[in-house]
Amino acid sequence: MAKNILITGATGLVGRKLVPLLLQQGHRVSILSRKQSEVKGAQVFLWDVKQKTIDLNAFEGIDTIVHLAGAGIADKKWTAEHKQEVINSRVQSTQLLYQSIKATNAPVSSFISASAIGYYGDRGEEILTENSEPGTGFLADCCVLWEDAVNEGIALGLRVVKIRVGLVLSREDGALAAMEKPIRYFVGAPLGSGKQWMPWIHLDDMANIFTKAINDNEMVGAYNGCSPVPVTNKLFTKSIAQQLGRPVWPIHVPAFVLKAMLGEMSIMPLMSSNTSSQKLLDAGYKFAYLNLDSALNAIYATK
Repeated sequence: MAKNILITGATGLVGRKLVPLLLQQGHRVSILSRKQSEVKGAQVFLWDVKQKTIDLNAFEGIDTIVHLAGAGIADKKWTAEHKQEVINSRVQSTQLLYQSIKATNAPVSSFISASAIGYYGDRGEEILTENSEPGTGFLADCCVLWEDAVNEGIALGLRVVKIRVGLVLSREDGALAAMEKPIRYFVGAPLGSGKQWMPWIHLDDMANIFTKAINDNEMVGAYNGCSPVPVTNKLFTKSIAQQLGRPVWPIHVPAFVLKAMLGEMSIMPLMSSNTSSQKLLDAGYKFAYLNLDSALNAIYATK
């Protein structure tokens, strides 16, 4: 059944893949953007989260909201100001959307939001399900505040779904581009111990998971958006190196070196998240890319 969908963050990595996919399925798509732009097949409306302004016309007839917007975690050094910007961009944008739903009495029934695997923090070998407690540190704190804001939709009678996004793999942007750069220049090596678990997912699967969440009214609550087969940083590094025909140095990049270079942000490549996607499998989602090699083969074959 065709839906009337309003999407935030449509120009991001996942959004750029998701919008044409939804249009192909016959859904009507509208977009909230900070800047006036043209998106083929979609109507664009303006909003400004910092100024708390939004074009309420965007909500006319909308039954589903997909909320992907948020300031880039790794775009800037983790100053107190940037960390607050990251939190505000997620929490305040969610609040503005709910305020607008109430103000317009829009017929929204489903609110599908991104979250992140950072919710769990650094957990070593622990197998993490959606029922696991949140972790500690900035990433976990940010995700908890984000999800708490999203959960306010439950009181409005909405079906609320939160996709805890893992490392999205694509040649266009994201985690893979950052990881392959040193390998491409012959300085690839595992980071820290190399034993930390990395919850990856192919961009196609990520977009399809959001699509399923939109179309499947049985999906409710949080879901880990990652492959059923996570890998360690060491194996991840070797797999990319194989694709690029590059060596991997037998030494590891010590954690203290990364901390000196990245500061608090060094937790991102060093944290271990052994996440389970069993809940998605139980919901009937069939992954296009179950293992890392098949995902990387597909990505690098399209170069």
